[in-house]
Amino acid sequence: MNTFKDWEENEILLSENDMTHRQQNDEYMFYQYVASGNTEAVQDNIDQHRFLDSNGTGTLSRDPLQNLKYHFVVSVALITRICTEKGMEMERAFRLSDFYIQKLDDIKTIDALSDLHSKMVMDYTVRMKDLRQNAGLSRTANECLNYIYAHVNDRITIDDLAEHLKTSTSHISRMFKEELGISPSDYIRNIKLDKAKNLLRFSDYSIIEISNYLSFSSQSHFSKLFFEETGMTPKKYRETYYGTTWK
Repeated sequence: MNTFKDWEENEILLSENDMTHRQQNDEYMFYQYVASGNTEAVQDNIDQHRFLDSNGTGTLSRDPLQNLKYHFVVSVALITRICTEKGMEMERAFRLSDFYIQKLDDIKTIDALSDLHSKMVMDYTVRMKDLRQNAGLSRTANECLNYIYAHVNDRITIDDLAEHLKTSTSHISRMFKEELGISPSDYIRNIKLDKAKNLLRFSDYSIIEISNYLSFSSQSHFSKLFFEETGMTPKKYRETYYGTTWK
């Protein structure tokens, strides 16, 4: 295969067809909308079906569906990196990216792919909107949040955070209070309970399995904390919200 020959022939073909890529400003602005949590602007982009607009996007495959799949991967990769730069925990961002790219295996139609892209960009956008209040966090604070997210199913202590950051427990406690207005233990508990809510909504794991997975000391302790947070038992919460919108 003569790659250089193929490249030159491709260049001639694109020139003859006056093919040029769209200005980066539009794409950059869209990614900034996502990273800033601007749900209104992102929804407007979705409503206009901009993802399906092939004008100036370049052809990555001669097959229309595969071409859009490639563009999907490019889009989620760029969004992941921009959102990480803007404060999203790195582990969360890349797990989201992996999750949505894996979903491509099940996509058989352009409409289904467009729907998945809409869900993906809005998922990142909503999460970034929630993170905006943490935009001014220090590097140490963001590293703590990233560690907690990556180890949410472990029993995390303030000693673990101090050891990971190579600092003192008193510094960790003071940082959380000053920057997040909450103690490390309360923050860890809230993250675990948020994870439990999603597992109750979207999985068939039993309550005891969820309790064990998230390393609560016992099912009764998990149920007590869950009731204090939501006013519902885990069983009642699942009955009420099973299958509803992802948090």
